[in-house]
Amino acid sequence: MLNVRENEAGMFEGLTERLGDVFGRLTRRGSLSAGDVEAALREVRVALLEADAALPAVRALLDAVKEQAVGREVLQAVTPGQQVVKIVHDRLVEMLGGEAEELHLNGNPPLSMLMLGLQGSGKTTTTAKLARRLRDRDGKKVLMASVDVYRPAAQQQLALLGNQVEIDTLPVVFGERPLAIARRAMRIAAREGYDVVFIDTAGRLAIDQEMMEEVVALRDLVKPVEALLVADAMTGQDAVNTAQAFNEEVGVTGIVLTRIDGDARGGAALSMRHVTGRPIKFVGTGEQLDRIEAFHPDRIASRILGMGDVVGLVERATETIEQEEAEKLAARLSRGRMDLNDLLTQIRQMKKMGGLGGLMGMLPQVGRMKAEMAKAKIDEGWLVRQEAIILSMTPRERTRPEIVKASRKRRIATGAGASVQEVNRMLKQFQQMQTMMKRVGKLEKRGGLAGRGLDALLARR
Repeated sequence: MLNVRENEAGMFEGLTERLGDVFGRLTRRGSLSAGDVEAALREVRVALLEADAALPAVRALLDAVKEQAVGREVLQAVTPGQQVVKIVHDRLVEMLGGEAEELHLNGNPPLSMLMLGLQGSGKTTTTAKLARRLRDRDGKKVLMASVDVYRPAAQQQLALLGNQVEIDTLPVVFGERPLAIARRAMRIAAREGYDVVFIDTAGRLAIDQEMMEEVVALRDLVKPVEALLVADAMTGQDAVNTAQAFNEEVGVTGIVLTRIDGDARGGAALSMRHVTGRPIKFVGTGEQLDRIEAFHPDRIASRILGMGDVVGLVERATETIEQEEAEKLAARLSRGRMDLNDLLTQIRQMKKMGGLGGLMGMLPQVGRMKAEMAKAKIDEGWLVRQEAIILSMTPRERTRPEIVKASRKRRIATGAGASVQEVNRMLKQFQQMQTMMKRVGKLEKRGGLAGRGLDALLARR
């Protein structure tokens, strides 16, 4: 069965399904009474609390919805159920922070970013992700420095990540204390023309006074333009409590939620802004060092209510698909000249965009689509196995798949760790796809390789 727990779709999957049932019943009704709205909001309350949202945040949301939803203008609307969904959506956007907020980059360089959080929250990895993002998106020269002298190899971990993303890290001087490390980092950054310095602070398994005193001293020393708390979404209300404590002691400017691709129930995100008054600025969507995204409250609210995130899907396609390569492949497809190299290109582009699961989570009515895909037995892992099968072929076999007979199939299957039946299945699907492409080859090219690739992949049963 297809696994769609990808990015925010994974974090809010249970809540989306639950609210989808509630609002589905509302929108199917021709008229609504105040009692209908009250009953629906009671179910919404239970769903939000079960998703681990904080009670004060839930109460504030529902009070705001009720104030609008039971008014005469709603009850007299042509489609009152849809109007209630719209009201809930708008209030969710407010609850999540209103508008997306990026990092503050105003001021004289070097600007410092103080990274805060408990051990295990993903703080060091998030530091590298944000540093890479600032370099790639904003053209900033970035330096990273770890002041964690307590956790074994913490400074070496940041240096290793720095090598992976090609971001400079402050050389380690053994025995140097946190304040001295931060002071040296700012001095070197000023001397060598760095725009931004990330200070990766030490965490603890739990909040303690010693840790708080240290980060307050670091804050006073480096005067950060951002003090970002990195919190693990999997910990639910504990993450909210941690954010509240750091905000009260240090003064947090923003929050980064990590591990939202896991089994988090989503309540932490819904509660953060209400409880702390600080925005969620980014979400970590996977372990890879490019898997971090800006937090868009309006898009998240739409996903929670099953409306999808088509804007996010288009942005992801723009970022991951190379235009020149896309145009070449589109031209080949339009002429019916498709081979297994072209299929391999499409599979890799799908994977870059998060796989079928990542794409489905950004489309409207994901619950219904997921059920249809499960019924059609479309397996996310099949993309990976197809890639392995194609990579086990020779260049000649990829361009002329018709020569792949019994002995070749056995060799390919062995090299890919697959069965001969799977090789046969992939070749049969490719033949069907090739036939389809030849039929549409004379039609006007509609552009949008991502759409064609998705259509083709969904068409292959």
